[in-house]
Amino acid sequence: MSGVVVVAENGQGRYQQAVTTGQHQLIADEPIGVGGADAGPAPFDFIMAGLGACTSMTLRMYAERKGLALAKVSVTLSHEKVEVDGAMRDCIHRQIVLEGDLSDEQRQRLLEIANKCPVHRALSQSILLDCALAA
Repeated sequence: MSGVVVVAENGQGRYQQAVTTGQHQLIADEPIGVGGADAGPAPFDFIMAGLGACTSMTLRMYAERKGLALAKVSVTLSHEKVEVDGAMRDCIHRQIVLEGDLSDEQRQRLLEIANKCPVHRALSQSILLDCALAA
């Protein structure tokens, strides 16, 4: 289960944010083209990084449990806006490279497992967002 993430302006740039999750410190920023300094990943980059990491980790866990000869997993992701039924929607493209001596059936099963990773499931359904002002 995920822990608490705290995000706060760090005063280093127009949009720069200090991101703290457990003992980890990260920087978020917007690209130069939208007024940021590109000092760190943009918000959608963090979403894609989470999906890519979850995908790769889920595949590794499954391969280990099933004794599959999965040598390496690599996930490449990109984001764009697309029109669906007259409305603009966010679309994340995910390409998975599976290295190792795997049969076509094993590769297909690994794709099915990738689509069951927790972040994929969360992003592909309506997420409940509870938002309130702190006292």
